[in-house]
Amino acid sequence: MADAPTNLVVDLGERSYPIRIGRGLLGSPGLLDEYVPGNQAFIVTNEAVRDRYLDALLSSLPPSVIADFTCIGDGEAFKTLDTYAALMEQLIAGGHNRTTAIIGLGGGVIGDVAGFVAATYQRGVAFIQVPTTLLALVDSSVGGKTAVNHSRGKNLIGAFYQPRCVIADIGTLQTLPPRELKAGIAEVIKYGVIYDAAFFDWLGINLEHLLALDADALAHAVAESCRIKAAVVQADERETGLRAILNFGHTFGHALEALTGYEQLLHGEAVAIGMVMAADLSSRWGKLPRGDARRIKDLIARAGLPVTPPPVDADAMLETMGMDKKVVDGRLRLILTDAIGSAAMTDQAPEGAIRTTLEAGEALCAE
Repeated sequence: MADAPTNLVVDLGERSYPIRIGRGLLGSPGLLDEYVPGNQAFIVTNEAVRDRYLDALLSSLPPSVIADFTCIGDGEAFKTLDTYAALMEQLIAGGHNRTTAIIGLGGGVIGDVAGFVAATYQRGVAFIQVPTTLLALVDSSVGGKTAVNHSRGKNLIGAFYQPRCVIADIGTLQTLPPRELKAGIAEVIKYGVIYDAAFFDWLGINLEHLLALDADALAHAVAESCRIKAAVVQADERETGLRAILNFGHTFGHALEALTGYEQLLHGEAVAIGMVMAADLSSRWGKLPRGDARRIKDLIARAGLPVTPPPVDADAMLETMGMDKKVVDGRLRLILTDAIGSAAMTDQAPEGAIRTTLEAGEALCAE
């Protein structure tokens, strides 16, 4: 039985959409009736998620809808132009028209690829996000960023394209592997660091409840994370200013992912390390008290996440970070923090301090 959902709205005028958060939402008749514009749907998922949740999703579609589905590979290594092209071929071969709805059922990779397909198929068709991982529930499903990766960097090919709705069924988290759960908690911690010190403190008290999949704790963490992200996206949909703070830890993390071939680290794990590096740099530059940098690192470590980067060359890191989308006119822009609950973008961080952080290893955020 479904719990009464929490309903949030991402208020973007004519592009506004709801985020429905609750347990047992999938499988509810009528759940998607108002978001599917025609009688066609195309569901993008992977094999593990298909086996668990595809039937429930199908029963949530209007009875008149004919739904095709396809599975793509699991992980960042499949977030490519080749995958994108294969999905386009299937849509065309299946006779999908401009009233079709593309539904991303799965984690962040599924949502990013399906969303980019939706943004570009016949110049844009309806898109619905049904995330099934914590990272996707609290981060990638909200805000309209869609993309695929390039060998030179992450998310270099994509579009801003908002979904019609986000169905955040926290019941799906009960089948999430522990490593995936922890990867999602990294993004939850991020919201406390960049925006809400009280939420950071709540996480410090309730972290073990989240790790134990306590339903009330999960519902609160997802709702608060989505509330924060919705507020930031509403203020800056296209990332011309404030929205950049959502990338705290990501410039470092994306470089680590690329340099390890998108195979060694989950996205949330790379972001976790990246946040520790960003906190360390903030402290070395005199912006953040060293004790607060240590608090950030300690909470991430308590979540069972990595806090030390794999062995990568500092020059290679700098070169890869130079391909990041936040580089403008040759200047590397980083998201740093001067206090827990606050973050801002800067292109003034001294290169010497950046290099010291890149070379710090286990000494990151050390007292």
